[in-house]
Amino acid sequence: MPEPSRTRDPNREAVMSFGDHLEELRRRAILALLVPLPVMLVAFFFARELVDILAEPLRAALRAAGQPDVLQSLGVTETMAVHIKLAFVVGIVVSAPWILYQLWKFVEPGLYEHERRFARFLVPGSALLVVIGLLTFYFILLPLMLQVLVEYSIEPRSTTVPAIVEKAPDGALVFPIVAEVPTEAVVGQAWVKMPEHVLNVVVRSADGTIQVLSTPLSIDSSLLQQNRLNEYVDFVLLLMFGIAVVFQLPLVMLLLGWVGILRVEMLREKRRLAIFILTIVAAAVTPTSDLTSMLLMLVPLYLLYELGILLLVAAPPGAIAEGSVVTGFLSRLRSGKRRPAPPNPYNPTSAPRPRADEAESDDGPSDPSSRGSAPS
Repeated sequence: MPEPSRTRDPNREAVMSFGDHLEELRRRAILALLVPLPVMLVAFFFARELVDILAEPLRAALRAAGQPDVLQSLGVTETMAVHIKLAFVVGIVVSAPWILYQLWKFVEPGLYEHERRFARFLVPGSALLVVIGLLTFYFILLPLMLQVLVEYSIEPRSTTVPAIVEKAPDGALVFPIVAEVPTEAVVGQAWVKMPEHVLNVVVRSADGTIQVLSTPLSIDSSLLQQNRLNEYVDFVLLLMFGIAVVFQLPLVMLLLGWVGILRVEMLREKRRLAIFILTIVAAAVTPTSDLTSMLLMLVPLYLLYELGILLLVAAPPGAIAEGSVVTGFLSRLRSGKRRPAPPNPYNPTSAPRPRADEAESDDGPSDPSSRGSAPS
């Protein structure tokens, strides 16, 4: 199979020296940093809102378990350090398309045209899978994991519950239980805010100002569930990174199929083995030991496995190299027949062989070089 010709940029020289490559790398690195730094600065000013978004699943799990929905900051600089960390992560994630674009412009001139088509196919697919994985994690997996972990950490004591009467005895201290904070209050007034399990008391400070002091309330347990802000944010970010990597399974299968390591027939025959391996991966990714969390992780993993098989069928390497993925797939759907895919540019031996009835025409071999020499 002849080697594909490179499509060169007319604005660049045909050959670049090592120093030119370093200069181009330096220029692209500077351009790549122009977007993340302002994004990090903006994200730092909204770090409290970002913390509230990440902490909402934990707070919901704490409220459901009868615990105060508060996180602890044990160090003087812990809150600021968490905000800086979140700003850095958000800046990199939001600026990832711009950073990848600069990396792409650096390596693009040295690639074949069909190699550029491979990159244009993989990069958007990878970004889409990351977004789907993070949404699945935040709205489905994380709330269930936290619910299991919080309930596991609570050990209620067998204390005697007082008799509940309709009318309070004379002199008994009774705090009203409210769902909304009162619009008007007097000094000395107190109430319990639900479902946050917080006791609020109105007091007058030494300088004469009126303040509302609060303290979290929890059920009587031998273990006090207290969550540190820094540890919880690290826990969530680490799981997000793991989910983003695991959700690249279809693209990994696609790459292995392109180089000839995996075949569609083999993947279909080994589904039972794949389910067993994916079960182990789901158990390793989920930090809880309950069966429900593991099954919730296993279902999307198996769907990603089937998606990888579908991508191998719909996007063979030859079709990617020729830029005919969509047209070839639609033509196969219309005709209802399985047409042979174009040959793999990285594996010429994978080209489909012609059928016996197509090897020669009625007038003889179609290839002039295969004909025998005329008798002298």
